[in-house]
Amino acid sequence: MTDAKSPTVSSLPADLAELSELSALSVTPEINPRTGKPLKPSWLKVERVKGDRLFEIKRNLRGDKLFTVCEEARCPNISECWSAGTATFMILGDTCTRGCRFCAVKTGNPGGLLDPSEPENTAANIKTMGLDYAVITMVDRDDLPDGGAAHIKATIEAIHAQCPGVVLEILAGDFQGKPEPLRTVVDAGRGLDVFAHNLETVRRLTPRVRDARAKYDQSLRVLENARGMRAGMFTKSALMLGLGEEPTEIEEALRDIRAVGVDIITIGQYLQPSNKHLTIKRFVHPDEFKHWKAVATQLGFKGVASGPLVRSSYKAAHLFPGRESRVSL
Repeated sequence: MTDAKSPTVSSLPADLAELSELSALSVTPEINPRTGKPLKPSWLKVERVKGDRLFEIKRNLRGDKLFTVCEEARCPNISECWSAGTATFMILGDTCTRGCRFCAVKTGNPGGLLDPSEPENTAANIKTMGLDYAVITMVDRDDLPDGGAAHIKATIEAIHAQCPGVVLEILAGDFQGKPEPLRTVVDAGRGLDVFAHNLETVRRLTPRVRDARAKYDQSLRVLENARGMRAGMFTKSALMLGLGEEPTEIEEALRDIRAVGVDIITIGQYLQPSNKHLTIKRFVHPDEFKHWKAVATQLGFKGVASGPLVRSSYKAAHLFPGRESRVSL
């Protein structure tokens, strides 16, 4: 792996005593006896926005048999983003072949089935919504020899053809660590602007949090390989907090991600989708997220979003290096 230069531990903001004080602000989840779900602290309560725009987007998506990760992953920002006319499209269907223990996306075996109209329909919806920055994510498709790379390529090419000015970010799986499918995706169309792949959690917790096929070092290699395949393309990753990680482990993960040249990082709170998923160990206080934003910035990331409601695709356009507006979460 490449060795991106980063500050020494002593130069990072906040000493361990200060970080300990920040961690003490965390809230241990209490279970609502009526619903059986964790009671959220005040900083995680989001007002649901309603309106015609929300229903219009959903109607258009369902009409074209399209899915968004906003719905499938039960993102807390769905009302805010959809009301503003933005969405993160999820391609290759709605069924993932992986079974990560944090994820709300449906798990199963699609049996190699693909919707041949999905690439064009995705591009058409991006054009209709008038986006200048589009995020496309995917379910893992281990049932396909190339992990769905050819289908992703077709989607990218359709988007570039219908929306030539759009900045395109792909949030991809690991393709089982194979370089050929990765290159197919990175080089598709005129080439990607942003390649994203999420590390999700710290090294120690990876076997418990992610599917057994999703490995910590493999994800780092995917990010490093993607960066080396296309000059000028930015790479991006994400971490969730609240799963039982220690501060030293969070810093280690940030350093590991930066060491393979990743440009953009998002850090957010894990929220338990259902009683069948991993439980939340703690609700991380907003002030601790500010600390990790400062750490990531000093490590050299070009774009950083860190906050309780941050998700990997949240305000993605604002994190794109060179944009005037910046995320300040």
